[in-house]
Amino acid sequence: MQTNLQELETRLGYSFSHPQLLERALTHTSFAYEHKSAVTGQACEDYESLEFLGDAILGFLISDHLFKTHPSQTEGELSKMRSFLVSSTQLTSLSRELDLGVFLRLGHGEEKTGGRQKKALLADLFESLIAAIFLDGGLEPARRFILAQFRTRLENIREERLDFQDRKSLLQERLHARGLSEPDYRVIDELGPDHQKEFVIEVYIQDKFLARARGASKKKAQQRAAAEALEQLDEVLIS
Repeated sequence: MQTNLQELETRLGYSFSHPQLLERALTHTSFAYEHKSAVTGQACEDYESLEFLGDAILGFLISDHLFKTHPSQTEGELSKMRSFLVSSTQLTSLSRELDLGVFLRLGHGEEKTGGRQKKALLADLFESLIAAIFLDGGLEPARRFILAQFRTRLENIREERLDFQDRKSLLQERLHARGLSEPDYRVIDELGPDHQKEFVIEVYIQDKFLARARGASKKKAQQRAAAEALEQLDEVLIS
């Protein structure tokens, strides 16, 4: 078990001062009930309450990161981003990327029914590990772990590759709310060879320049130009 825990710590990028917290974070209720104390008859501790705490810590730290890195987003937009990131689908995927299922401590029945691959258990396990890191080392180690694991997903959001991040639609809605016409996207340059072309797009509103961006396709360049325009919309329209 000790060797397995050390291997897991390597994967997590965190070394526990109190290994018993890590053991508890890996313990499913089925295992706990099958390994009751010979003295007290009580089951060993499982990860259910850790899962509860980990869920709260994850939601807070993701919210804090999104708030700081996307200051122009509305409350509704930030909520959508957070919901996507902390969904059970994403947590299950993260658990599988780390192959956490092999470290689960399961009872015989749960083992036979494929518990190590069950989506709900894998999502719960990820949250319980967050809580264990927090209880062992505090908020900053938990933050570092979460941001490291979510790095690619957070980058994808920043680059407007998620459906709910349609910056062109949002820019159009905000302009309409001010009684202004639709934005005008203009291709001003095409860079590079055909197999690796990059488009440079400028966006205007009523012939007033708002922003410029580039991308591997016209669609990506327009989305990035719209995102840039949203960042400085008030300043440009007031001037």
